[in-house]
Amino acid sequence: MAEVAPRPTVPTKRAGNGRIVVVCLGVTFGMLGAAFASVPFYRWFCAATGYDGTPTVATAAPVVSPGRGIEVRFDTNVNGALPWRFTPAVDRVEVAMGVAETVTFRIENTSDQPTRGVAAFNVTPPLAAYWFTKLACFCFTEQTLQPGEVIEAPVTFYVDPGLDGDKNVKGLKSLTLSYTFFAAPEPRRTLAAAAEAGTATDRPLPRTP
Repeated sequence: MAEVAPRPTVPTKRAGNGRIVVVCLGVTFGMLGAAFASVPFYRWFCAATGYDGTPTVATAAPVVSPGRGIEVRFDTNVNGALPWRFTPAVDRVEVAMGVAETVTFRIENTSDQPTRGVAAFNVTPPLAAYWFTKLACFCFTEQTLQPGEVIEAPVTFYVDPGLDGDKNVKGLKSLTLSYTFFAAPEPRRTLAAAAEAGTATDRPLPRTP
């Protein structure tokens, strides 16, 4: 008697549906993860590449011989919703490329209420941002000032000598570091705070006899 070849296994409809569900869930969670990561990733990408006029970030200045001098100007602004006065200690400095420099900024709360602010920044011309590197900065860090309080916030930076090797900015004589303070968004009210305040939704319903 001739042998009968085994019949090939055909995936059942239930198994096929299971794979489809797994793939769909994977795509969904992947998209959610990308959405949550997009903002910090964009900030990291800008800081690493100088994109959109964002200065790069480092922990130490390069060990090189001082390069030629370049002028760094400072521009400070405050969004109208924030009652602060914000000025640099100096309007501009002449620095040698590759040498770290520290400049102090004065921030004052001119109101009679505690206020919170966050600074955004950029460098112009934008193509020079990659060569402008911050070692320490108050940017993107929320600052809280009490009524009439004044603080001094330092910024330490250097201009990379590699700037003169970039045909787009070679020989640049000056650049501008700009800061703008915005009112920090109000924090979300926590459940604990709401319970302590005794809101109507938190209070237990009256018990009937």
